[in-house]
Amino acid sequence: MQVYLMVFCLICCTANGQVVYSIAEETEHGASVGNIAKDLGIDAATLSARKFRMITGSSKQYFNINASTGALSVNEPIDREQLCELKSACLLNYELVLENPLELYRMEFKVLDINDNSPSFPLSEYHINVPEFLSPGARFTLPNAQDFDEGTNSVQNYTLSPDEHFHLEMQTRGDGSKYPELVLKKALDREQQATHRLVLTAKDGGHPPKSGDVPVVVTVLDTNDNAPEFEHSVYRASILENSPSGTLVVQVHATDLDEGPNGEVRYSFSNTTSADLQQIFLIHPHTGEVTVNGILAVQRPLLEMLIEARDNGAFGMSSTAKLLVEITDVNNHGPEITVTSLSSPIPEDAVPGTVIALLSIMDKDPGENGKVTCQIPDNLPFQLKPSLENYYSLVTSGHLDRELISGYNITITATDLGFPPITTQKTLWVQISDVNDNPPVFSADTFDVFLEENNPLGAFLYQVSASDPDMGENGRVSYMLRNSTVAGSAVASLLSVSLANGSIYAKRAFDFEQLRSFYFQVEAKDNGSPALSAAITVNVYISDQNDNAPAILYPISQNGSVAVEIVPRLADEDYLVTKVVADDEDNAQNAWLSYHLAHSSDSTLFHLAPHSGELRTTRSMRSTDFLKHKVVVVVRDHGDPPLSSTVTVGILLADTLPQALPDFDDSGDPPPLLNTTNIYLIVSLACVSCIFAAFLLFLAIVRLCRCRTCCCSSCCCPADEYKKYCYSVHMLPSSHLPLDMLEVTGVGKLTHTYLYRASVGLGPSNSSIPNGGAGNIPSDSRLQVPGPCIQVQQVQSDRLSAVLVTSTLW
Repeated sequence: MQVYLMVFCLICCTANGQVVYSIAEETEHGASVGNIAKDLGIDAATLSARKFRMITGSSKQYFNINASTGALSVNEPIDREQLCELKSACLLNYELVLENPLELYRMEFKVLDINDNSPSFPLSEYHINVPEFLSPGARFTLPNAQDFDEGTNSVQNYTLSPDEHFHLEMQTRGDGSKYPELVLKKALDREQQATHRLVLTAKDGGHPPKSGDVPVVVTVLDTNDNAPEFEHSVYRASILENSPSGTLVVQVHATDLDEGPNGEVRYSFSNTTSADLQQIFLIHPHTGEVTVNGILAVQRPLLEMLIEARDNGAFGMSSTAKLLVEITDVNNHGPEITVTSLSSPIPEDAVPGTVIALLSIMDKDPGENGKVTCQIPDNLPFQLKPSLENYYSLVTSGHLDRELISGYNITITATDLGFPPITTQKTLWVQISDVNDNPPVFSADTFDVFLEENNPLGAFLYQVSASDPDMGENGRVSYMLRNSTVAGSAVASLLSVSLANGSIYAKRAFDFEQLRSFYFQVEAKDNGSPALSAAITVNVYISDQNDNAPAILYPISQNGSVAVEIVPRLADEDYLVTKVVADDEDNAQNAWLSYHLAHSSDSTLFHLAPHSGELRTTRSMRSTDFLKHKVVVVVRDHGDPPLSSTVTVGILLADTLPQALPDFDDSGDPPPLLNTTNIYLIVSLACVSCIFAAFLLFLAIVRLCRCRTCCCSSCCCPADEYKKYCYSVHMLPSSHLPLDMLEVTGVGKLTHTYLYRASVGLGPSNSSIPNGGAGNIPSDSRLQVPGPCIQVQQVQSDRLSAVLVTSTLW
């Protein structure tokens, strides 16, 4: 290397055990830098004995120290651009350690830049599309050249090859950086020249200066005369070094005044953006969102990228903006939540402001990353109040209701102020204890109960049920009847209710005809202190059963007699004989009555209307009709099963009211007509009568003969022989004598006839004949009189009352 590039060493300062050297990059091996022993005031002869050594954090050992002289020389040439990249100041730090005694000296080497790099462009050729309709003054961004040297050795200016249509101008961005722009100075005509080839040259300020050039091909296009414009020329963003892939860095936005495809903007990284940054970040072509694509494995705190916005016109126009991304440290400690005290359960009637828990919240991060905000969900009746430093009190902020919510999971969220913030959550379970603040509640204000009459004793009517959302004894409900009267009787005498489950039972049978409906109240009371209660009204509707037979109101039969109706002897057809009127105490269909003829002495003479109960003649009366008729009317309801009543009506055919009504107790049927059977009976009766008459005649003749013989003999018979002529007469019943009379007629010469009333016994007892002392009746029911002829008229029951007729001689 040239002699002027050799080392020049300047001792800047040696104070407090530190020395600073300046050395140009690319200094050759062995070049002297300085004398460390002299510069630090150390005896060079003692360096080896004191076991000196150089310590550095670099991977390479760029310098050596001569142990005998203390001379400091270059061990390996230094490439500043490789060692410090784009840093403005490139420093190498070394520590010199000496023993016996132990001493530490610091050495700092400032690497100075030399113009050893030429400007270069990322691409070997650039293409620019220029619409032909653009007016002079249109500008096009040209690529920036890269020069790894610093200061004046870096790129200082750009030049453009001469062209009648274009010239070069330098522009300055918002951060002070400059960039070249191609300016149209004369209108283009694509038909005359479609392509313009230019050379862009970049020069640095070194001595001698170095340069680099790149061909620029300008293609003249039609249409699309507006390039996209960014909202900002420079975008700044800050992200954490541990941001995961997909993290949004920034969203750029450019607008294009063109319409259609010419106004649609696509985003991409400019070609001047280094390839490694294009791999770390991605830009969405449509939304302009720049996101992290991988691990941010970079050491530079500030990253610079150029973003190009190009429209979708046939000849796309573009513009660029700079993106500066700052990599910041991470917030790696989250808040810690500690529960110092907790009161659970709490009564549901706790007043607002009651302290439930005391919390301690700490964050080990310093500064803003260690500041914590704490909160709980807004929809809870609780709030956090700061008390002492890093302490919070959890208090009630509203009324509690255990029946709605019996407990709360309170999530306490603590967030620090770091970026991104770290959040820690802790959940507290706070249970709400019950108080008796809810009375029993029925599902309705009233209940309707329908009950059939004639229910059995203890019949189940209904079960009322009330709910109490309280717990334990506060929610245990008992039932009772409230004092009231029904039809003059206490409701407790009619019904009973189960204390435990509210079942209602009947204590007596109900009669629909006496009580059709009533109401009462059931009270539900909990076992809290004080007890709360509620009442419900129960309406009881008694439904009818068919338990009443129809009652005949007309015609009325008294003492079992038959009601008699008088009808004119020659009444016309459809003549109203009578109307049967009946009533049924039941209700609805149980009281619907119908009338039917159960029996009629003449079925062709009368008919009955089934609904009105009118009894009318079916035809006109005839003189040959029987005068007495009897009909039986059945009145039947429509219950299930149906019940019925009957009435017997006697009908007398007469034109005038008779003085005495005939007896209708018999069947009242007309005499049977003459038929073959009756003829046989009549003939048989006649034969028997003739035979009986002949027998009587025979007996009369025989008796007459005996009487004559007896009369002739009685005149000469002495009195003591009179008994010989006594007759023993058996008393036989006869239907032609008066009731209870017995006639005995004497024969012979009798001067007087006497009547004796006799009582003749037919059983084992004896009877006597009063008024004459005719003697006793023997136990074999035989009457013995001297010489009379006795004829018995009638026997009734077991007694025979008779009249005894005798004659005596004077």
